[in-house]
Amino acid sequence: MQTALLILALLSGTTPQDSSLKAGEGVTDITPPVGTELAGFHRAPGQERRSTGVRQASSARALVLSAKGTDVVIVSLDLCGVSQEFTREVQAEVSRKTSIPARNIRIAATHTHSMPTLRYFRQWGRLPREYAETVSARILEAVELARKDQAPAELRLGKERVSGGNFNRTTKSWKTGDLFTKESTDNERWLDTTLHALVFVRDSGRRNLVWYQFSAHTVCYKDGNSGPDWPGRVAEKMKQGDEKISPSFLQGHCGDVNPGSGDPWLGDPEKVSDAVVAALRQAIKAARRIPVEEIRQATGEFAVPLDLEKLKEQLEQYRSDPSKCTKGEWVDAGFAKEWYEVASKWDLAKTTYATPVTALRLGDLAVLFHSGELYSYYGLALRRDSPFADTVVVGYTDDLIGYVPDPKAYEAKEYAAMVVPKIMDLPTFKPDVARLFTARALELLKQLKD
Repeated sequence: MQTALLILALLSGTTPQDSSLKAGEGVTDITPPVGTELAGFHRAPGQERRSTGVRQASSARALVLSAKGTDVVIVSLDLCGVSQEFTREVQAEVSRKTSIPARNIRIAATHTHSMPTLRYFRQWGRLPREYAETVSARILEAVELARKDQAPAELRLGKERVSGGNFNRTTKSWKTGDLFTKESTDNERWLDTTLHALVFVRDSGRRNLVWYQFSAHTVCYKDGNSGPDWPGRVAEKMKQGDEKISPSFLQGHCGDVNPGSGDPWLGDPEKVSDAVVAALRQAIKAARRIPVEEIRQATGEFAVPLDLEKLKEQLEQYRSDPSKCTKGEWVDAGFAKEWYEVASKWDLAKTTYATPVTALRLGDLAVLFHSGELYSYYGLALRRDSPFADTVVVGYTDDLIGYVPDPKAYEAKEYAAMVVPKIMDLPTFKPDVARLFTARALELLKQLKD
C-alpha cells in the first residue's frame, strides 16, 4: 500500500508544456472469437487447439512518441507471433492513414501461447486469415487513439530485478545477470532477471503511461481459454492497485527462459505476476528522468545464416528411411512428412533469410527491436556492450524467426535449434547465428551513438 501511494506521488508532478517529447497510448480489443485456433503447442491435424472461452480480454496497445517532427509507433500485441508480411501490410496502412513513415512503426508480439499466431507455424497453430484482418484494423484504431491521446511527457526509466519471476529452462544450473562481466561468454547459460520500466509522466490530469520489458515465456496456460497469459494478470493487478496503472508489456530475450521458479515448469501465473508486479512497482518508484530532445532511429536487416548442408542431410535422412523419422527432431511421422514435402523444394541458392532489426534512441536510452527468441546470454551481452547507458532489448518484433540459440544448442541438438526451424518453415540456422546477430545489432546501436 505504501509503495503504491509513493508511486502515485512520484507520478503526480506536472510536466512542462514545452517538453520536446509527446506520448500517447491507445488500446483496442483483439480477443478472438470462440473457435479460433490457438498457437504455441503441437497439435496434429484434426486435433487443433481452438479457443473454448475467454480467460481475459486481449489487446492491441499502441504507443505513439513524437519529438521535433519525428513520430514513432510501438505496438504491443497479445499474440504468439507476427509475420514480416503482416507487419509490412500494417505499417503501410498506418502510414497511409497517419503519414508516419512505415519504417518508424514497430509491431511486437508478447508471444502468449493462449492466442493465435499471425505467422505461419507448422502444426503449432495455423494462421487464421479472417482474424488477422480484424487485428490489423484494431491496430490502426489503437494508433489513432494514441495520436489523439498525445500530450507533453517526461520519460523516466526504472530497473529492478525480479525474484522468482523466471528461470533458465534449458539447464539445471545457470548464472544471473548480476554476475555478468566483460569476461562472460556463451559457454555458460545465463538468465536476465532485470525488468525495465519506461514511464511517461504527463501533464496533470492526463494518464501516466508505463511500458515494461521482462524476459519470460508467456506459457502458463495450456487450456482452451484465450488471453494474454501472465502479463494480463500483471496489468489487472496494477490497474486494481492504488496506482491505477495498466502497463503494456514488451517481451525480452526469453529463448531459454520460462516464467516462475521452475515448479511448475510452465509457471504459476499468480506467483509470476505477483513477482513481476512487485518489481514493476519498485522500478517505477526508482525511475530516473531521461531527457529526450529528439528521437533517432537506425533500421536494418539481419541476414540469418542458413545451414544448407544440414538441410541436405535432413532431406537425405528422410528420403532414405521415413520410418526412422518419427520422433525427436522429427516430432512425429505426419509432421516429418509434411515438412519434407515443403523443405525438398527449398531454393538452395537462398543461403540467408533477411529479417528486420531496429534500434531506437530516446536520450541516453536505446531500445533494440528484433524478431528472434534470443537466448539470455546475448540479451545480456547487448546490454553490456551497447554504447548507451541503458539498452532495452525487445524480441518478437516485425517478424518471427524462432529461436536464436547458442552453439551449444546445436551441439546438443536441442529443440530450439533442430525442431523449431521445421515449425517455422526455415532451414536450420548455422551454429554461430546468435553471435552474428549480436554483432549486427551492436552495429546499429553504434550508428545511433555516433
